[in-house]
Amino acid sequence: MTDKRIIVGAHYGLRDWLAQRFTAVVMAVYTAVLLVSLLALPELTYGTWAGLFASRWMKVLTLVALLALTWHAWVGVRDIYMDYIKPIGLRLALQAATIVLLIAYACWAVIILWSV
Repeated sequence: MTDKRIIVGAHYGLRDWLAQRFTAVVMAVYTAVLLVSLLALPELTYGTWAGLFASRWMKVLTLVALLALTWHAWVGVRDIYMDYIKPIGLRLALQAATIVLLIAYACWAVIILWSV
């Protein structure tokens, strides 16, 4: 007779680890592009800053970075909750509140980004 063990979520750790690394790379690339773009400006004024974010490529790149940041934050905070918050009801409430806040922040950032 063979021993059949049920392993729940055995591959979630690898997926989350890869998600953290992927989103970190996206944010690092965005930071580098933003720094190079800012250093290439003749002067840093509101007009040049707004002009930089008025271009479609910068809006799209910023949106991708914002989505990566949101995903990165969710994976990290969820892991902290799972590791340190033992009462399931409290953990579920914190996770739900975090999801609502992250979605609200992402929507707010998109509204700001596309208003430029």
